[in-house]
Amino acid sequence: MKRRRQGTADESLPELEPGLTLLETPDPRSTALHQLALNTIQQTDGIAYWVDARNTSSSYTLHDMAPHRRILRRIRLARGFTAYQHFQVVRRVVNQATGRTGSIILPNLASLYRDDDVPMHESEPMLNAVLGALSEVADVYDIPVLVTDAAADAFTELVAEQVATSYECERTPMGYRFVGDDYETTVYWADGYWQTTIPYWVDLLGVAEEQADTAGIGPITPATMGGT
Repeated sequence: MKRRRQGTADESLPELEPGLTLLETPDPRSTALHQLALNTIQQTDGIAYWVDARNTSSSYTLHDMAPHRRILRRIRLARGFTAYQHFQVVRRVVNQATGRTGSIILPNLASLYRDDDVPMHESEPMLNAVLGALSEVADVYDIPVLVTDAAADAFTELVAEQVATSYECERTPMGYRFVGDDYETTVYWADGYWQTTIPYWVDLLGVAEEQADTAGIGPITPATMGGT
């Protein structure tokens, strides 16, 4: 198992395990990706490879959201502007990855393969090959690999079928809410304090049973109301 850094994890975010993880975001450039990616990079040792698509990796956003500059120095960023470029960049990253690699981040993984200039008989096999290579490198080197998608089509289903874990993300007035089989956001950090939710207290204290008798309250009768 890859050694994790001893740091304070953000309780409002899921902690990614080694393997391929899909984050379904509210929109293609959602900063939910940046939050989860930076938290993952902070919690793992080694270089983080970021294979960008659709200009998701805004340097301003990363600098603004990073807890410190040291995290940014560990990110190696490459961009693909077409499906063919993206495919080749992923191949290079997979070949360069080692047991010392910390994580791999791929926002909008399937997006470029949806473009009209890529025929279907090429796009689907290419995306399948990318997913297979990422899954293999994650398993071999024990690396968390995070991919995102904001669409809902056949390519989304193709990605979802090959990942080990998936999370849905939605905006709330308190911040992003992440939901998966093993995690649900129940606390939100804002302005120096934690905002908790009802599911948080249910998880902490359990569900209160509505049994009036256990509280010493019996059924209402004429006698209890002062009647005869």
